[in-house]
Amino acid sequence: MDFTPPTTDQVLALRVSAGIEELAAHERFEAASPDLVEAIVEGIGALAAGEWAPLNRLGDTEGAKWKDGAVTLPAGFADAYRAFVEQGWNAIAGPVDHGGQGLPFALATCVLETLGAANMGFALLPMLTVGAIEALDHHGSEAQKALYLPKLVSGEWSGTMNLTEPQAGSDVGALRSTAVPITEGPHAGKYRIAGTKIFITFGEHDLAENIIHLVLARTPGAPAGTRGISLFIVPKFHVNPDGTPGERNDVRCVSIEHKLGIHASPTCVMSYGDHGECIGELVGHENEGLKAMFTMMNSARINVGSQGVQIAERAYQQARAYARDRVQSARAGAADKTPVAIIEHPDVRRMLLRMRALTEGARALLYYTAGQIDRGTLGNEAAQKRAEVLVPMLKAWGTDVGCEVTSLGVQVHGGMGFIEETGAAQHYRDARIAPIYEGTNGIQAADLVTRKLGYENGGVLQALMADIIAEMEDVPEVAALARDVAAIATWMTTSATLDDRLAGSVPFTTMCAAAVAGWQLARQARTTGDDAKTAVTMFFNRTIVPEMRGLGSAAMAGAALVYQLDTDALLA
Repeated sequence: MDFTPPTTDQVLALRVSAGIEELAAHERFEAASPDLVEAIVEGIGALAAGEWAPLNRLGDTEGAKWKDGAVTLPAGFADAYRAFVEQGWNAIAGPVDHGGQGLPFALATCVLETLGAANMGFALLPMLTVGAIEALDHHGSEAQKALYLPKLVSGEWSGTMNLTEPQAGSDVGALRSTAVPITEGPHAGKYRIAGTKIFITFGEHDLAENIIHLVLARTPGAPAGTRGISLFIVPKFHVNPDGTPGERNDVRCVSIEHKLGIHASPTCVMSYGDHGECIGELVGHENEGLKAMFTMMNSARINVGSQGVQIAERAYQQARAYARDRVQSARAGAADKTPVAIIEHPDVRRMLLRMRALTEGARALLYYTAGQIDRGTLGNEAAQKRAEVLVPMLKAWGTDVGCEVTSLGVQVHGGMGFIEETGAAQHYRDARIAPIYEGTNGIQAADLVTRKLGYENGGVLQALMADIIAEMEDVPEVAALARDVAAIATWMTTSATLDDRLAGSVPFTTMCAAAVAGWQLARQARTTGDDAKTAVTMFFNRTIVPEMRGLGSAAMAGAALVYQLDTDALLA
């Protein structure tokens, strides 16, 4: 099906929720003029619709292929990626000192959102590279930045994140990969890396001339658990002093996974040091690797939340087109018994409105979060803390929205949605990974109610809800939800046990996210005065927000309820 970039809603979200004009008033972001913003939104839309979207179905049906350690993408992917690089899209928010344009993160967010809506699996390639850039820019040495960042920023090289091992998933501290210091020879000062990593996105492919792996490993005598983890740069090809790729490093792709979805994204099993000569460079200091990797993980979590928006947008567009063209039955109660397009039937229209409201609500949360990140970059500590609180909401609820909207997309198609050739099932399959990777949504919720809720003894979250309540006097549904959130947050910080908080963490996180989304949608509707945006916002506030308030009972149900059955009884 055709893909139409959601440029109008993106520009609105950038203006109102990200506050791009306010950001452009700062010297650092002064280049982000309204004309440039519109040019970027429209330009990436043209690339996505013209070159990336047509490959989406091929990426699903043919997908990445592995043979003898090499991974190839279907015909057309290399050209589409080359166009992306040559037009400078990967460098939008990259550091200026290393070839980046230094524009707001909110604009880079728009680039990835549009590309992912066009082709979610393919967009994982630049998404991981952006994370690698963040990690090296914040934690790498000046020499490492000079050697690796220019090609990563341009997109000529790609980056990966290597955490997971067969025995170490969410429990990163269980990893066993090793890094032994080299004291003599041409690689003195570096490390020999050995180990196996799994679930490595674009760990091997034929689209970039080099792949820069960021690998977590343990040095000899390192403390157990997460305290003993270090981060290393492990390039596919060694990099010469002049920045050109040299000889092949001792790293290989053993296989790729056969997955439910995102078939255009090779998920690799990587083996390091099969011949004892895998060379890596330490990033930062020994035993501080997780801190550096968290920079990359935080970037990835924001962009995975964006993936929920991306796939929801694509599924909504397809369902809308199908509902417009599919004629079936007369409208109930109508005098005219002529069959009508199914979009005229109340339940189909309800589903389409829900899809649109959830998608636009999640997008509003996405750009509000991006705007707070940009303000944090400019030195606003309150915005930085607010952004950190928003990230788990965005990742968890955004990806849940992706799953719900794609499921509704299948439903709108009816029986044809269950048939692969329509393409509706692909969106449903692609969406399902997003609540799992980069920290499951349960882990995001746990992060919110333990670490993030602790910021200023709950003050950061309470300030966010207070802002919503103060501004939503004329939107009682959203104000009421924010009050519910504030009350539950008070209970969690003053009375609830840790188990109680964790047991209610997922519904609580959903409530938080929906409150922010409803707030931002209302702000957008006020600003634009557009009838469609007003109607979508009203639907969100009157149908979805009350559902979110209903989650309050689950959020405060306590741990005793989930442990009422002992383990043996639960397994019986």
